[in-house]
Amino acid sequence: MARPRGFCEEEALDKALDLFWRHGYEGASIAALTEAMGINRPSMYATFGNKEELFRKALDRYVSIKNAIFEKALAEPTGRDVVRHLLRKAAEMMTEPGHPVGCLAVQGAISCSDESEPVRQELIRIRRGHEQQIRDRFAEEQAAGRLPPGTNPEDLAMLLATIANGMSIQASTGATREQLLTVAENASRAWPQTETAVTDTAAAE
Repeated sequence: MARPRGFCEEEALDKALDLFWRHGYEGASIAALTEAMGINRPSMYATFGNKEELFRKALDRYVSIKNAIFEKALAEPTGRDVVRHLLRKAAEMMTEPGHPVGCLAVQGAISCSDESEPVRQELIRIRRGHEQQIRDRFAEEQAAGRLPPGTNPEDLAMLLATIANGMSIQASTGATREQLLTVAENASRAWPQTETAVTDTAAAE
């Protein structure tokens, strides 16, 4: 019979995720990963595959967390509420004590070399998928008459993504949670909406 593994795969994967999040894909060496995970190279390769496969498995765990946040945010009654929910949760997640700052999907794609292009493209694909969800949600806002005439849902989705990505950069360079929450609040207050949206929010409350 095969001998059971002497480590918890989920715990090891969480430690790999933490290292990738802190240092990016290329900044996390195999030696550093195996040390952080508490396993040797043969065990890592046997359980998780090569470095890229390990990263993709760690990324899946990260995305599952973000998807849960997105689902709750998209259920908010108006676009402005969606923006407030997403940006506030982003500020909290990016500055959570004991966790890496910023956003893995943003920071991990910035420093990839040509050799790591498949990883960069995967991170871009994930971000674009979230942007598509936002575009679809804002299109619903537009159809319901909760956005001012002439407002483009695609432009708003790009604006929101740019604000969130900028918050990630700010977090990685020392911005506090309070500062990022202020950014989130100011962005939501300035978000375009019609009187119909205001009425919908009041009814939801």
